[in-house]
Amino acid sequence: MTAARTLALSTPEATAKLGRAVAAKLRAGDAVCLSGPLGAGKSALARALIRALTSPDEEVPSPTFTLVQTYDGPGFPIAHFDLYRLAAPEEAVEIGVYEALDIGAAVIEWPERLGAALPADRLDIRLEPAPDRGASEGRVASLTPWGTWIGREPSL
Repeated sequence: MTAARTLALSTPEATAKLGRAVAAKLRAGDAVCLSGPLGAGKSALARALIRALTSPDEEVPSPTFTLVQTYDGPGFPIAHFDLYRLAAPEEAVEIGVYEALDIGAAVIEWPERLGAALPADRLDIRLEPAPDRGASEGRVASLTPWGTWIGREPSL
């Protein structure tokens, strides 16, 4: 297992800055896996990442009900998945998670729904409310690189 790095995200702008830093390192074939409890900031981080690769005013809705939204990135497409409603890892094949990685990159919320079928080349980001703050103030992000992400982690 690779070592995790922990970052304090004291404001929504700090979360957005992390999203932009991850976007700067993203390549075709990469997955960014966002986990954490409801309201932890997964969609906000995904939105900042996608806007950094498309345009600052790109509409980036949460794909909770559609399961996936696709965007034209710089040289490759970016697919944003929300796997919260998946009942089994096999359903990820049906909605195109692995196909998206064959042609571009994927941002995956609720990656634990994939079980052992997580992509090999991924950056895991776990978001949690900061332990010393209220539920709406501050987050802690733990970044764990896998595969080609090792040594390429974003810096803030």
